[in-house]
Amino acid sequence: MEGLLDATLRDTLTRLDGPAGLDRCVSEFIRVTGTLLPPKAFLRIVPELAQGSRTPAGVTVRPQLLGSDPACLAENAARLIELGAEGIDLNFGCPAKVVNRHGGGAMLLREPERLRAIVAAVRRAVPADRPVSAKMRLGYDDDRDAEACAQALADGGAAEIVIHARTRAQGYRPPAWWTRVAEVRAAVAVPVVANGEIWTVDDALRCRAEAGGLDLMLGRGLVADPGLARALRAAEAGLPAPALGWDALQPQIAHFWQCVNARIEARHRAGRLKQWLNYLRRVHPAAQGLYDAVRTLNDPAAVAARVLGEAAQRRSGSGASA
Repeated sequence: MEGLLDATLRDTLTRLDGPAGLDRCVSEFIRVTGTLLPPKAFLRIVPELAQGSRTPAGVTVRPQLLGSDPACLAENAARLIELGAEGIDLNFGCPAKVVNRHGGGAMLLREPERLRAIVAAVRRAVPADRPVSAKMRLGYDDDRDAEACAQALADGGAAEIVIHARTRAQGYRPPAWWTRVAEVRAAVAVPVVANGEIWTVDDALRCRAEAGGLDLMLGRGLVADPGLARALRAAEAGLPAPALGWDALQPQIAHFWQCVNARIEARHRAGRLKQWLNYLRRVHPAAQGLYDAVRTLNDPAAVAARVLGEAAQRRSGSGASA
């Protein structure tokens, strides 16, 4: 999720859920366009490489590569392993026009043989004890070749396939076609993870039932409801969902803002906070008030005063829960 689920938000969300709630994170894609990237380029997108490929809370982060040249992707994958990556993920699902126009992301779903060649090249470049996984959509214009694409990824050596249950043409429009994930799962011998339109525990349980598997990838749903993963874990254990109210989120929003200030250029900082608050207000009505308070602000100092002030008020008990 380029421009959203970067290291700052990964840090914040994994502090809330930790290894008990989340098995693994996947980085934003690292675009590879014909050159071997220097270590600083990888560390800028995946700073967790310098921390044993884990967030400060201890959740593993797997770097994701996006490109279309097998040899170049393999070379960059090998460098990531040298930097300490615990595995490599490959992006064959990005629907962005600029990415597809250059032959990357979901565009490659039109060429199953190219998928196989890319995964095979990366698999050869990566030690056997480091997994290579891949993310795909059900297709580009339609889903006729979904099984063929998944088979190509598995034949190339992918140890796991994540399927966003929509085509590139369908974008992010509901619904997600989880039953097609079950059909694709039946065509391959490697684990398949379902993804797409999972906003609630009920969504997650229905996705599992329709997709025919237990493993899920959470994206926008976890951004909107940071307690979703641990609520799902509780449901699996037959326990009541642990409450994650607005009060409990205040210190994490303040932490996120501090991370943004440490990592993001000043002119982009306010936008990053507004972006997350825009998702949070889907689940937490009180987020609307904070979003409205900072919506017209661009000065980081003014935003900080509002965000840190509200967090302090909540800690002192003067704020009201919602």
